[in-house]
Amino acid sequence: MSVTGADVMSPLAERYVRLVLAVGVHDPDFVDAYYGPPEWKPAPAQPPRSTADLGHDAELLIQQLEATAVPDAPLERLRRDYLIAQTRATRTRLAMLNGSRMTFDDESKKLYDAVAPTHDEAYFADALRALNGLVPGEGSLASRIEAFRQQFVIPPAKLDAVFRTAVEACRLQTAGHLTLPAGEQFTIEYVTGKSWSGYNWYQGNYRSLIQVNTDLPIFIDRALDLACHEGYPGHHVYNVLLEHHLVRGRGWQEFTVYPLFSPQSLIAEGTANFGIEVAYPTAARVAFERARLFPLAGLDPSTAAKYYDVQDWLDRLDYAGNEAARRYLNGAIDASQAADYLVTYTLTSRERAVQRVRFFDQYRSYVINYNLGKDLVRAYVERKGGTVDAPDARWKIFGELLSSPRLPSGL
Repeated sequence: MSVTGADVMSPLAERYVRLVLAVGVHDPDFVDAYYGPPEWKPAPAQPPRSTADLGHDAELLIQQLEATAVPDAPLERLRRDYLIAQTRATRTRLAMLNGSRMTFDDESKKLYDAVAPTHDEAYFADALRALNGLVPGEGSLASRIEAFRQQFVIPPAKLDAVFRTAVEACRLQTAGHLTLPAGEQFTIEYVTGKSWSGYNWYQGNYRSLIQVNTDLPIFIDRALDLACHEGYPGHHVYNVLLEHHLVRGRGWQEFTVYPLFSPQSLIAEGTANFGIEVAYPTAARVAFERARLFPLAGLDPSTAAKYYDVQDWLDRLDYAGNEAARRYLNGAIDASQAADYLVTYTLTSRERAVQRVRFFDQYRSYVINYNLGKDLVRAYVERKGGTVDAPDARWKIFGELLSSPRLPSGL
């Protein structure tokens, strides 16, 4: 027999939050953000509950959620489906902590509710051919591309000014289309020793800490990429709108916690990457960077168009990163071979390729969330009328997605 709805969802949501926080004791990467009741956190003085016990709790919670009837309203149904999928992913992560291993695609399906397409080397041939023509010369294509891109490194002394200018521009673009709650803000830090290039740590109360990794030189395109992806209209706005509309607006406490290895991440990363295009379609982006960011970085504005011609073809190689991760994590190639594959098919430097393999080691199939997530979000927004030539509709549909408990399979 099903039990009825709205009055039982809040206790189930609390159990979900407590479960996620308890898993975070065993897995330091699992809880990406939490700003709910402090008393829901496991007591530091108490011994942590075993992963086996937590797995049993997850199974019971899934069964109860599946048996719970909710009001016949789209958002209420989305809420229950979201909680079921998130709890299933938590159960999967617990199994992985207990030593369970699965294929790359099986893992991504169970954690992120999606499977990335598989591409062979022929899929990338057109982009490699085009880039070979765009950047002629001696040596391997990867070395030529790296030498070309080195002309577009932001000098360290100018990085903060360039990045803050990019963030403010992205914020103005976003605030012109989405209503942001008063008081939202962020802090920027520059860090080293990370496997990622940028990170948003959401802290609740409409605030984020945005960290930029300076281990490797930062190319000019990364300023706007990171500003949009980590800030506006990306992760910062996503978390702010969830807090505003769902946590404060509806009292849905499950959104005070963000388990990294879950379907929520595909939506978060997908909207953050697609948000770059929403805020700055290609022509507008090149015009803005040529006028503002290139001069601020001390780069020649007349080279911006050529740089983005090359960058457009490089973006078409993005799924090669998934192929390297899939083969590496499936055991078909080792770490050195994975780095070789990245150098050959994403045309990155060896140093960046090694850093990327470190990311695979730490985050595993998470890599699909960036490119597959962006493609799924774009298709969803455009299918509903948010095409590039209808910017107002594009922003409206995008903002609604940021404010709802949508799942990848629902896109």
